[in-house]
Amino acid sequence: MKKITPKTLSKFMKRLLSCLLFALAIILSGFLLKATWVLLTILTKNHPAYNGHETIGAIIIWFLYFEFIALIAKYFESKLHFPLRYFVYIGVTAIVRLIIVDHEHPMSTLIYSLAILVLLGALYVSNTRLLKRI
Repeated sequence: MKKITPKTLSKFMKRLLSCLLFALAIILSGFLLKATWVLLTILTKNHPAYNGHETIGAIIIWFLYFEFIALIAKYFESKLHFPLRYFVYIGVTAIVRLIIVDHEHPMSTLIYSLAILVLLGALYVSNTRLLKRI
């Protein structure tokens, strides 16, 4: 019986993760197509169930699907590494969508805005030379 080494286990886990991320990209692509269809329906038929805020929310949801698929593609391009800035972009987009769709409570909107500011601060700090890999 072959002994399982940490290196062998690590390779197996990376392959499993890559396969699952590829499957997730396919699933997200399906949701992106569905969101595209919904957007086209809203924009061409002037759908009465959607007001302006919900339409913009649907557009931002479309961008979120797009960003997640781009994140997975970047993972494979950058030799199985997730760039931090993509997570920050997705977080900011998600919070902006939340502000647009649910903006009835001013305090919540202020807290969401502060969360965006924190994320942008984290993005700035992560891009400084102090944190760059040598």
